[in-house]
Amino acid sequence: MHANFYTGNPLDRLALRRDDEPYINALLHDPASRFLPVWRDQHLVGGDDVLRVGMPTREALGQSIEALDRLPWVLLGLQEAGAVFAVDFGGLEQPGDMVPAKLGRFEPLRPLAPSLPAEEAAILAQARGLLHWRRNHLFCGHCGHATVPEQGGYRLACPQCSLQHFPRTDPVVIMLVHHQGRALLARGARFPGRRLFSALAGFIEPGESAEEAVAREVFEETGVRLRGIEYHSSQPWPYPNSLMLGFLAEAEGTELALDENEIVEAHWLTPDEVRHPERLDIELPGATAIAHSLVAAWLDRVSRGE
Repeated sequence: MHANFYTGNPLDRLALRRDDEPYINALLHDPASRFLPVWRDQHLVGGDDVLRVGMPTREALGQSIEALDRLPWVLLGLQEAGAVFAVDFGGLEQPGDMVPAKLGRFEPLRPLAPSLPAEEAAILAQARGLLHWRRNHLFCGHCGHATVPEQGGYRLACPQCSLQHFPRTDPVVIMLVHHQGRALLARGARFPGRRLFSALAGFIEPGESAEEAVAREVFEETGVRLRGIEYHSSQPWPYPNSLMLGFLAEAEGTELALDENEIVEAHWLTPDEVRHPERLDIELPGATAIAHSLVAAWLDRVSRGE
C-alpha cells in the first residue's frame, strides 16, 4: 500500500468513545492534554533545526479551560503523551491574544508542509478539515437554527429540527494519463503565474463512481478518451478538506481538445522530459502532492518496460 503525504496520523481518534461526554470532559481538563491552535488557516510552529507543530498544554498557553472552551474545538484523538484538541482561534484579531509568542509563530501550511514531520502534517490535515467544517456549519442548513457540537466536535446537532450534521470531505479524482510511453501533464488556469504542470483532477459529482469521474474529467478537459483506469492510492488534501483518489489511466489516443477555461496548456511528455523538467522550463508537483506519487509510479512502470 502506497503512503502519501498527509497520511499516517498517529492519533487514536477515539471514535468509540465520542458519546462519552464525561470522558471527553475529563480529557479536556487533563493537564497532560495538548491544544493545537489554528488561526485563519495558519498553524503554530516552532523549532530551528527541525520544524515542529506547536501543540502546547493549557498551562503553557496560560489559559483557563473556560477561556479555551469558549472557542470552537474538536477532539482529534489520543496518543501516549495525552489527548490532542484542535482549537479555532480565528475569531481573534491576532493569535497572540491567547498564544504567547514564545511558543512559536503562525504560518500557512502549504509552504511549511515539506519541512514538517509527516505524522504531524497528517494531524494538521485532520484539524484543518474538521475546523473548516465547523466554521461553515454554524447554522442548520435545513431550518437555519444555530447548531450545537456533540461527540467531541464530530457531530453538529440542530436543537430546532433535530437534524444531525457530520464532517464533510469532498472526493476528488486525480489521474496520470499515459499513452505508449508518454504522460499527459497540464497547466491549469488556477496557476497563472507558474509553469506548474500536473496530473488532471476534478471533483466527483453526485451519482458518479470514481472511475466514471476519471473518464469524464479527462474527456471534458482534454478531449481524450480512456481505455483503462487503474486505482493507485489516496491522500487527504487539507486545502481545505478534500480526499484525493489517485489513478493511472491509459488513453486511446493523443489528440487534444483543451477546455481553455480549465487548462492553459497540456503536453505529452517523455520519461526523460519528466525526469528533467528544467530543460523545458516547467515545474512539476512537489513530493507532498499525490500527483508526484502518480508520476513516480508511471516512471517506474516505464523503466520496467510495462
